[in-house]
Amino acid sequence: MTDSELLLNEAFQWKMRFLRKSSMFERFSKGVQMKVNERIPEKIHAAVTESIKKMVEATMLGSNMTAFKKDTSSLSVREKDKLAKKTIASYQKMAAAEGIGTGAGGFMLGVADFPLLLSIKMKCLFTLSSIYGFDVKDRDERLYLLLIFQLAFSSDEHRKKVFSALENWETVKEDIDWRVFQQEYRDYIDVVKLFQLLPGIGAAVGGIANYKLLAQLGETARHVFHLRLLKETAGE
Repeated sequence: MTDSELLLNEAFQWKMRFLRKSSMFERFSKGVQMKVNERIPEKIHAAVTESIKKMVEATMLGSNMTAFKKDTSSLSVREKDKLAKKTIASYQKMAAAEGIGTGAGGFMLGVADFPLLLSIKMKCLFTLSSIYGFDVKDRDERLYLLLIFQLAFSSDEHRKKVFSALENWETVKEDIDWRVFQQEYRDYIDVVKLFQLLPGIGAAVGGIANYKLLAQLGETARHVFHLRLLKETAGE
C-alpha cells in the first residue's frame, strides 16, 4: 500500500467511527439541552448567536494574520500528516495550559475560557489548512474551516449533514447558519466545561477537557483534509 492509500484507508475507518450513532448518554444529554434551549427566549438566542458570530469572525481574522507561512507544496501527503500531528500536539499543550489557568481562577476566569479556547481552536484550524496547501485568505476556504469546526463539535444528526456538505463542497457551497453553529457548539461542550467552574477541580478538568477538545478537532481536520486531497488527486 502507498502512503496515500494508507491515509485514505485510515480516513475511511475514522469516518465510519465518527458517523456512528451516538451513545445513550450523548442522546440523553442532547435531549435535555434541546428542552433547555426551547425554554430560552428568542431574544436571548438571537443575542448569543450574534455574539458568537462576531467572536468567531474576529478570531478568524486574527488567525488569518498569524497563519502558517511555510511552503509545503513539495511535501508528500504523509509528510504533511506528520507536520499536522506535531502542530495539533502543540496546540493541545497550549489549550491545556489555558484550561488549567482559567480553571484555577474560579468562575470569572472560567467564563473567559470560552473565547480563549475558541481562539486556539481557530488558529489550529488555520494552521492545518495552510499545511495541507489551502489558501486561508480565500472566503470559501474559511467557510470550509467553519464546517470542519461544526463537524468536530456537533450532535450525530447534524454531523451527517455537515459531512455531506464537506463531501460536496465543490458543487454546493453554503453560508454558515450561525444559530445552528452556536447552539450545536454550546450543547456539545456545555456539560464538559461546566465542571471547570467548580472550585478545587476546575484546573484539572479545564486542562484535560481542553486537551481532548483540541485532539478531537485536530483528528477531524486531518482526516477531512486527507479525504479532500485524495479526492482531488483522483479527479486529476
